[in-house]
Amino acid sequence: MKKLIVIDTCMRDAESRTRRILEPIVEELGKTYEIERVVLDGEDYAAVGRKVLAERNNGHVPAETVEMARRVAEADRLVIAAPFWDMSFPAILKVFIEQMSLFNITFKDNGSYFDGLCKCGKVLYITTRGMNVHTGEPLEAATPYIKAISALWGLGEVVTVAAENLDYSTPAEIDMKISQAIAEGLEICRTGF
Repeated sequence: MKKLIVIDTCMRDAESRTRRILEPIVEELGKTYEIERVVLDGEDYAAVGRKVLAERNNGHVPAETVEMARRVAEADRLVIAAPFWDMSFPAILKVFIEQMSLFNITFKDNGSYFDGLCKCGKVLYITTRGMNVHTGEPLEAATPYIKAISALWGLGEVVTVAAENLDYSTPAEIDMKISQAIAEGLEICRTGF
């Protein structure tokens, strides 16, 4: 069975509007893929600062980080679920990506340009935004960053499913927008993800 990794940055657990979209989509994808869920909560990985960089420059990367990067590189598909925080996504997702960005595992370079080493063909990015900010607008920095990482790692097409302006919507409007995002995500699952 093909492998799919879900990178879950929905730290509000049951109250997470992003998780409300994620769960039915993961259930649908479970019909096609073996699912591995990586739940990030801020305690999992250290930021790549001076200490981590010095260790990497000396050839030391923790074995569990190398193993996780290898699993990411071998995954057939990735799903990233993260709320819209500070015009992007929670910092722990950036930290995770930096930790997984390992030379000769997720990417390499030929002396003048990089080559992605991941076998993933598509990335589904699921998000909810409290503000009325749309995918592709200059204020929305998450999707462009994920597309850039996709290019670096060789992940393939990035598709974003977003419910927007939720902080300024009634409970009924929130439910409707989340239902619409779920329907969009399920359609993506059924038509070639």
